Amino acid sequence: MTESSEWLIYRGAGEPHDGIDRLPGPPPWRDFTSRDEAGAGDGSEDRRLGSHRHLAELHRPGAEELEMINAALYLRRPLLVTGSPGAGKSTLAHSVAYELGLGNVLRWSIVSRSALQDGLYHYDAIARLQDVQIAAQGGFGASAGTSVEGIGSYIRLGPLGTALLPSDTPRVLLIDELDKSDIDLPNDLLNVLEEGEFAIPELERVADRLPDGEAEVLTADGVKVPVRDGRVRCRAFPFVVLTSNGERDFPAPLMRRCIHLELGRPDHNRLATFVRAHLGDEAARAGDDLVTRFLERSRSELLAADQLLNAIYLTDAAATPGRDRLADLLIQRLDRPR
Repeated sequence: MTESSEWLIYRGAGEPHDGIDRLPGPPPWRDFTSRDEAGAGDGSEDRRLGSHRHLAELHRPGAEELEMINAALYLRRPLLVTGSPGAGKSTLAHSVAYELGLGNVLRWSIVSRSALQDGLYHYDAIARLQDVQIAAQGGFGASAGTSVEGIGSYIRLGPLGTALLPSDTPRVLLIDELDKSDIDLPNDLLNVLEEGEFAIPELERVADRLPDGEAEVLTADGVKVPVRDGRVRCRAFPFVVLTSNGERDFPAPLMRRCIHLELGRPDHNRLATFVRAHLGDEAARAGDDLVTRFLERSRSELLAADQLLNAIYLTDAAATPGRDRLADLLIQRLDRPR
């Protein structure tokens, strides 16, 4: 094996070998071993903010960015954050939650099929029907499905629904890549974001038969909470961050209800801080030339900061002579013709 290929784990040799034993630990932003088995954390804080954040200035927003974030906090309005991929839009939500001690960020990742119902709650009618059938056949442990009191066992709140639960301090909700949704979702969000409440019809219909009108449902955090009279009403409006890569325009009614923040292209200092927070001082110094090249290319090409992190980590871990070539393979322009 040549010196330039010593870092390869998979060699394409067509024969089994124990190379997987040489695979180093994952990069910090892809390390899922830090998830708290007790459920108090999911490891997303380290992956988003960086496991070395104590070594860096971390997220130091500019004056306008700071003012818009605080405007959203004061006015209890959603913050719509637009910018190129990897500009730090999602990280902003985690930074606010971390600094203000608002708990884990609730994340709703939008795809083309996402609907308002997905963010609010899910009622598993099929599971309830199955439990009723099992109980009718003399099965065990199916009493919840046959009683009105057990209906809450089949309801799980989504990220938006969980964020709207009554609490003394706001939760942070990240609605990520809203521009990926179909044309209806931005308009469908208007009433819920304006009123800060929503109904669960399956509970409303039987509220008068529930003890004190309450049913226990499961949250997006996996915790059981009571819902009274079939309605979820917030006390502290959540800090909602809507992100967009700018792939589409949003309707005026949504824009009117949001505080809009446009994140510009990061400068050298911000990118270096970003690298330092994730990989530490030594890696930031070793990859400084890659940061410079990244910035030069980003003036005319669409690139993402995640690509820079990948390149600095891998070229350091692989220690291959073809460092620049490997970095270029990892940092390919996102707007190139396919």
